[in-house]
Amino acid sequence: MQQRKKSSKKVTSWEVVGAQLAEFRRSAGLTQPQLADTAKVGEDTLASIEQGRRRLKADLAELLDTILNTKRALATAVSKIPDRERYPAFAQEFVEHEQEALTLLSYQNHVIPGLLQTPEYVEQIYANLFPPLSSEATEVAIRARLDRQNLLHREPPPVMNFIIEESVFQRHMGNPDGMRRQIRHLRKCADLPFIGIQVMLTATDAHAGLAGPLVLLETPDHDHLAYAEGQHNGFLMDDPDEVSAYQQRYGMLRSQALSPQRTKSLLNTLLE
Repeated sequence: MQQRKKSSKKVTSWEVVGAQLAEFRRSAGLTQPQLADTAKVGEDTLASIEQGRRRLKADLAELLDTILNTKRALATAVSKIPDRERYPAFAQEFVEHEQEALTLLSYQNHVIPGLLQTPEYVEQIYANLFPPLSSEATEVAIRARLDRQNLLHREPPPVMNFIIEESVFQRHMGNPDGMRRQIRHLRKCADLPFIGIQVMLTATDAHAGLAGPLVLLETPDHDHLAYAEGQHNGFLMDDPDEVSAYQQRYGMLRSQALSPQRTKSLLNTLLE
């Protein structure tokens, strides 16, 4: 009987920092509610930080060092987090696989796929986050998003296909000129030999992707992964049965969406 191959989950720096915080808190004889109350943060926020699901911000790290008398141990640890881990903890493993992928298949229903966004479109996305990020956190997040696009210049590049809902083009992120530049960028990307772009029309009788956004990856070791992201969480799956179901769903989506050639024509019409 063939065994399923499971990828070992990598421990992130944020999980290590979170574990340190939890140990410091226990050593100080404090419960999570007590420390959260003293630091004036939500108990859920503190729990997420200790579990490595939320990044510990520099100013909060300094405050916790003061409360726990840990002599800047947390602030120093946060300052040493590698650039590649600037992403939310739940997305870090996905981003690492994304940058090495042989093939990448994406379906998005609310925004232009991140790998194809213009800088001003990215800025508008983060400007619409609620609760809003600090200016420093926003700058870091924007730079991290744009750095992911280096994948398009990799040699050899991955083979990629993007399916985008037609309604995404009706939602102007920023001013109309900025959206026009975003569509023009998409049109240029559609001519790249390793990229296919398809639009899913709103007036369609069948739709296999109603469950939400989806990304499928093939790794250099030819493992197949699926990634589904919701609000402030994401799930990377490598179970063959689960991934196969997502692959079947994506295959149906490709058949229901406009062909790449007809999508180019639609983009041309939008630009006119």
